Amino acid sequence: MKSKIAYLSCFILMSITSFSQSVSSSPYSLYGVGSLYDADFGVLPSIGSSGIALPSDTFINNLNPASLGYLPQNHFMFDIGGKAISTTYQSSSRSESRNNFQFSHIAFAFPVTKNSGFSVALRPYSSSAFKISNLKLPIDNSQDYYYLTATGTGGLNNFDFSYGYRFGKKLSVGASAAILFGNTTDNRNFLIMNSITSIQKKTNYSGVRATLGAQYKIDSTFTVATTFKLPSHIKASKVQTVQTVNDDVVTTVESDVASDTDDYYMPLEMGIGISKRFKNNLNMTLDYEKSLWSDSNQSELYGNFVNQDRFALGFTYSTKKNIRKYWDRVQYATGVNFDTGYLEVDGKRINNAAISLGLTLPIDNTYSALHISYSYGQKGRISDNLIKENYHKISLNLSLDGIWFIKRKID
Repeated sequence: MKSKIAYLSCFILMSITSFSQSVSSSPYSLYGVGSLYDADFGVLPSIGSSGIALPSDTFINNLNPASLGYLPQNHFMFDIGGKAISTTYQSSSRSESRNNFQFSHIAFAFPVTKNSGFSVALRPYSSSAFKISNLKLPIDNSQDYYYLTATGTGGLNNFDFSYGYRFGKKLSVGASAAILFGNTTDNRNFLIMNSITSIQKKTNYSGVRATLGAQYKIDSTFTVATTFKLPSHIKASKVQTVQTVNDDVVTTVESDVASDTDDYYMPLEMGIGISKRFKNNLNMTLDYEKSLWSDSNQSELYGNFVNQDRFALGFTYSTKKNIRKYWDRVQYATGVNFDTGYLEVDGKRINNAAISLGLTLPIDNTYSALHISYSYGQKGRISDNLIKENYHKISLNLSLDGIWFIKRKID
């Protein structure tokens, strides 16, 4: 059974990634370029998406480019992942459930020298998939209302190159450059009295963002780390069609008109993290991140961008009593995270909280492993005319690790 884990994991991941166009849907992806995507590699989904201070010694740590300074020599790492998500959306008057299968990421990394490493990764940055029907909204400076019907799809992709360098045995620094690209489609109908205004818009985005990171080992069991994601200007352009309908008479105001539109601004994001190992088999990770969305000076018709705080805590444990026994080599993990959200709708924060459990199953006679995690979380709230999301998520990450350029001693 143990020898079949590699084949089983490949089959599961291929099945999930074949549904990669079925991205997650959320009413909150109406804002900006959509809901931000948590594409974490290796064991990270199991430990609450914490791990800024973890090295890339057994998996590719995408949270901190400095981790690449600890890549093992002559090792080539490959990581691919997918997710299955079941979400229930609740409002004060109704509820709805949806299931989604998603591609998470694909990445590879290898050492450049004995003290440095390089990685390339492709993953989603955001997902815009929403459907709103007959939402009643007030007209500014008026006692009247209008009704909004809207659908949207698309999102941005993140293609990044990272490099990390280690000075001696304690300090490692790194940098990454991410190319962001993609588009969103947004179709909205506004019903005012007996008049309908229809706006069909496709927006294209492109830009570059840099991340800096560092890790420092206080001793062999304790590491501190930090990251800085620099502000970035993502350029946008749109193609738009506008029509009005009055008494069944359709009037085209614009037809596929190309023009510039409001650009998207990514904020300064700062993170700090620690990793502490106890008695060689229990490890704790603790992260805090601050995202200065208010400084990006962005706003939406139905909400505002606000500064975000994120907290994440995780634990991993393995018995390691007898490394010849398979289940003694299995790693168990759990984690929690909470963030205050970067959106404010009618003065109310859209926060998110989740707990996670996971296993790391080693693949016999290799350095590779299959990471399986389950998470349960809640986003938003039912009160104040908002929507609450309850979600169950299963993540599968396959971390393959091969050895290069080692001469065979026995033919």
